[in-house]
Amino acid sequence: MVASMTGFGRASGQIDSCLLTVEMKSVNHRFLDVSLKMPKQFMSSEDKIKKLISQSVSRGRIEIYVNLEGESLVDKSIHVDWELLEQFVNSLHQIKERFSLKDEVTLNQILGLSQGIDILEESISSENVENKLLLIVEAAIKQLVEMRKIEGDQLAVDLKQRLEDISILTVELEKLAPSVVEQYRERIEKRLAEYVSGKVDENRILTEVALFAEKADISEELTRIHSHNHQFSETLKASGPIGRKLDFLVQELNREANTIGSKANNGDIAKNVVELKSIIEKLKEQVQNIE
Repeated sequence: MVASMTGFGRASGQIDSCLLTVEMKSVNHRFLDVSLKMPKQFMSSEDKIKKLISQSVSRGRIEIYVNLEGESLVDKSIHVDWELLEQFVNSLHQIKERFSLKDEVTLNQILGLSQGIDILEESISSENVENKLLLIVEAAIKQLVEMRKIEGDQLAVDLKQRLEDISILTVELEKLAPSVVEQYRERIEKRLAEYVSGKVDENRILTEVALFAEKADISEELTRIHSHNHQFSETLKASGPIGRKLDFLVQELNREANTIGSKANNGDIAKNVVELKSIIEKLKEQVQNIE
């Protein structure tokens, strides 16, 4: 089955008094690349989330956003460094006496010592919280994968039409190929007749035509195009990631089309080759979206 690398998934659920929402989107990428943005209290679950992704997705850049609404899943507490504050207050009194200052030591001055009073946050980590998080992530992944499959089905329809167009053009080129040699023979005979007053050396013509036929023969390239087309069609039916194989086949199709174009010595063949290369280019663009 064809799966696109483009998709979106979203799921949400309650964790204690908080609403947790997981959104993920995927775009084209040569490999699997997962980017996570989430509250720091969930960072310990990062590897497990990435593992869940890799079990369902093989290629693409996946951006995951975890948003928490409501009371934060952390315990907060105040920590006072009494020893440091005592040194600070003593130092202020010493400065006051040393310079004969009249100002009193105030609470604001003490609180201004940021190193002395800290607010500590400790994550409420529990297996239950992590399990709920992972369940929500799994639901978002399921939606993402489903969307990638739906888009993949649409891509498959388009690709099959392109393959049919390539097959039609290849058959047309097969019909045109023999006429190229015959047209060349007629041109050779005409030119030789002009130079030798109508007396033509048949052996020389046969030699010239044979050399040209060998250089202009495109039968092997056309056979390989049929073969690549068939492999492409069969690969579309395969399970698992197929994008890289399809990309290789497109490169081979393009190689054969270029070779035919370089051999072409006929306007009709050249016209068909231009159309063939245009279809292959569209095929290539679509293949870039396939997992």
